[in-house]
Amino acid sequence: MPSSAEDAPDLSGLIELSRVEHLDLKPVILRVRTDLFLQGAPRDRDGIAAFEALACGLIPTVDDETALVVARKLAPATATPEAVLASLAERGGAVRDTVVALAPALTDTLLTAAAKDGTSFEAALAARADLDRTRQGALSASGGAAVDLALARNTGLSLRADVVGRLVARARTAPELAAALLGRTDLAAADLAPLFLQAGEAQRSAIAQAVEAVAALRPCPPAPREIGAILTGLSGKRDVPGFVSVLAEALGLPGSFLQAVTDASARYELLTLALRAVGLHEEEAVYVFLTLNEAVARSADRVFALVRLFRTTTRPAARDLLSAICDRPLAERTARADAHKPYHAPDAQKPRAPERAPMRPALPGRIRQQGS
Repeated sequence: MPSSAEDAPDLSGLIELSRVEHLDLKPVILRVRTDLFLQGAPRDRDGIAAFEALACGLIPTVDDETALVVARKLAPATATPEAVLASLAERGGAVRDTVVALAPALTDTLLTAAAKDGTSFEAALAARADLDRTRQGALSASGGAAVDLALARNTGLSLRADVVGRLVARARTAPELAAALLGRTDLAAADLAPLFLQAGEAQRSAIAQAVEAVAALRPCPPAPREIGAILTGLSGKRDVPGFVSVLAEALGLPGSFLQAVTDASARYELLTLALRAVGLHEEEAVYVFLTLNEAVARSADRVFALVRLFRTTTRPAARDLLSAICDRPLAERTARADAHKPYHAPDAQKPRAPERAPMRPALPGRIRQQGS
């Protein structure tokens, strides 16, 4: 039933205010009519057409704050006329991004209106929960920091495996992105291994267990001979450059591998994983913690935390975590190139067969005499 004149809202107050000189009522009228429209008064065809005409006329003229407030209210409402959303999207900036992110459906008309000002709105697209897998992959491939963060924070979206891989790789050097990914509850712990040092205590434990479950299935190469004595000797002399160089060489990592962590306070934890991965015993690692860096040695809490990390991480898991954090494979063999190699190894070069001495000529056989 169409609304009667008695049901129409009383706007006499606005009429009185309109008589005040130098008072712009357009923002007020737009907000009031928006609220009335969303409350369903009136919602017949004529009422919707009247609201559409009023809103499309006022939206280009109001200030950005009013337009943003109206966009946040109208964009998610299914009853909002498409022309009104398009008018909001044409304003660009935060108003446009709100429409792109919250509109029930992105039609060609809305996308055309959103692109009118020529600036990118990919981050707003990445915030949509109904993002299809194709567009999701295309957005993550663009590599924009704002897009990455929007995807990571979009908890209503199930991320593709390759998208997760890209985001985690970039999060190594982007703390805000790392925090967003670690805050999701739908990602596998093993996928977050490169972010192990940015994770909290409980999450670290889950990541280490997931990594260890896979690492334990592979043989772990033996520790380099005398590596403990060499490293503790350098630590006792506080030869930090020499210590890091020897440790990196033993693991097959570049000498700058500690720079893989942007947070300087976490680099000693990365060093702890490296000590565990290279095969040091606990007492040797404790000696390093107490001698290599005076600032670390003076903090009992810091030393205890490093020892706890060393104890609770197995060597296979430490190798895989170190490899994931540094994004480099570790050396699998520590033996010299001229070391003994068994002939029966799959990749071993088979020895040449020794040359045999020439055989002696056969002696002439005795001629068998035949009877006459």
